[in-house]
Amino acid sequence: RRTGQYTMNHDYSKKTPDGASFDRAGSQDSLDELSMDDYWKELENIHETRGNNHEERVALVVKEPDEGELEEEWLKEAGLSNLFGESSGDSLESMVFLSTLTRTQKAAVEKRVETVTQTMRKKNRQHQIPDVRDIFRLQNDSKGKVCDGSEPSTVRTSVNRNETQDGTKGNTKQLSSYEKPQKSLLEDMPFSDTDINLEIPFAEQAANLKDSSVGKICKSGGGDTLLPNFRLPKDKTGTTKIGDLAPQDMKKVYSLALIELTALYDILGTEFKQQKAVKIKTKDSGLFGVPLSVLLEQDQKKVPGTKIPLIFQKLIAQIEETTLETEGLLRIPGVATRVKSLCQELEAKFYEGTFSWENVKQHDAASLLKLFIRDLPQPLLTVEYLKAFQDVQNLPMKKQQLQALNLLVLLLPEANRNTLKVLLEFLQRVIDHRDKNKMTLKNVAMVMAPNLFTFHGFGSKTIEQSDFVMAAGTANVMRFMIQYQKLLWTIPKFIVNQVRKQNTESQKKEKKDKAMKKLLKKMAYDREKHEKQEKTPNDADVPQGVIRVQAPHLSKVSMAIQLTEELKAGDIVARFLSQKSGNVQTLKKEEVFLYEIGGNIGERCLDDDTYMKDLYQLNPNAEWVIKSKQS
Repeated sequence: RRTGQYTMNHDYSKKTPDGASFDRAGSQDSLDELSMDDYWKELENIHETRGNNHEERVALVVKEPDEGELEEEWLKEAGLSNLFGESSGDSLESMVFLSTLTRTQKAAVEKRVETVTQTMRKKNRQHQIPDVRDIFRLQNDSKGKVCDGSEPSTVRTSVNRNETQDGTKGNTKQLSSYEKPQKSLLEDMPFSDTDINLEIPFAEQAANLKDSSVGKICKSGGGDTLLPNFRLPKDKTGTTKIGDLAPQDMKKVYSLALIELTALYDILGTEFKQQKAVKIKTKDSGLFGVPLSVLLEQDQKKVPGTKIPLIFQKLIAQIEETTLETEGLLRIPGVATRVKSLCQELEAKFYEGTFSWENVKQHDAASLLKLFIRDLPQPLLTVEYLKAFQDVQNLPMKKQQLQALNLLVLLLPEANRNTLKVLLEFLQRVIDHRDKNKMTLKNVAMVMAPNLFTFHGFGSKTIEQSDFVMAAGTANVMRFMIQYQKLLWTIPKFIVNQVRKQNTESQKKEKKDKAMKKLLKKMAYDREKHEKQEKTPNDADVPQGVIRVQAPHLSKVSMAIQLTEELKAGDIVARFLSQKSGNVQTLKKEEVFLYEIGGNIGERCLDDDTYMKDLYQLNPNAEWVIKSKQS
């Protein structure tokens, strides 16, 4: 059974690359056979470790979907299941959502709805089956413009029907009305080749990229220093990081990220397919081979609120406790028999607190960390998206690869994303000591890629045809994730703006409903009128250009703040913290943040460099509260 678990041949170290098949995309960065040596050695170590493990593991089976099933699942994931099936009549909420989509996002939705519709007709399902054109016609009739101010699309065809690899040819009719405003917008903005533009949707940028020579700067090969120095230009309304938004808005972010990623892959002619795992019986207790969700449930009983498995945290701490300057750290494996014995001992004693960490050698701890990642019943990058992470290497430009990774990180479940973040931060700390430990970005990526990307449940047929290309590609994706991790945990501004637009449209709809109820219920009308009268004097307290900031946990609980061009969120927090009173000041500057609450956003934690006047203009109905992230 073990042979079905591996994607590579056994004799990894002697594997020779096929020069012709390798010399393709610029994304491979001229990785030669020698530089791939660490990858094959790591794969061999993994094979030996599994060979020594007497416990047979059940390989995860990835289900091949039926026709239309993939698209149906996609629409459900995107929150658009009520565009088809039994609930297709009740799609007002979806109409609000669709009204905020860009042209390329709409085209991606249209394409999937059309496939599902055709499949349903073939299968004669007894549901109301809407015509895809009607869905978008309805939505376009009710709305004037999409969120970026461009005219909405009424076309039926998918974006990539006649599309070339770089999105430059074919289908020009469909995109032309969108291109003109967007192209001038791209030209007006002072973005350089290494700036990541988060204001214009990624798929729109790809659609408007007529001249492929723009990408040449990003296609140079070589070592660590030759990865482009991508950066995020400062946004006056503040950078939004994962964790800054309320859960109800993060659900919307997920749907939009899925649609945007699909639209980007459509434009670039790359197939985007979510995989689906057949459910298998997994362990419901223990440390290794246990689902992340089960581990966290166990751990939260010990440490309430913990978001990273305790064993994972402890293994990293153990590695760091010695020193990160050890030569070959992560690359040199621990002694296999000892690692196996430690694994069994940890299973028995970790939660009891009786395990002795004093004698755990550093290389053994590193091997246990990698074993933990590999032994997860589902990959850390998830069954659904592991292939999409791998396929990032096929996108033509590095900037597009980074954009796709950004969206994929947004799609990961919270537990997976948090664990991945801690892992990448640790790997960067290892690389920071490369002068002593000889572990450069490339070396670390080579060693870690097999642990994240070769998974025991995935069929090996497609991979065996081009082992070297796949290995080099996943190692490069690993490099990107480590090098650009700070960028990857940013929520693009265009997505935050679409969430704001959705919230505004939903509030309008709610107001209409309330108006109807007021006409029908006089008592409710009177009560609302009374509330309005009560509110008036308070509103008058705050003059134009002034905001009222609340800080219930600080000694100064409220303050009127005059908005100026240069006033930042950090300045307001500092002003509150400088106000001493009889109360003891317990919160430090790094523990408290200014929050934007309500209006067109659920809740958003502001970075200190947010310009308040700019943000106030974007969301004048928000309330402003200072609090810690925990409260």
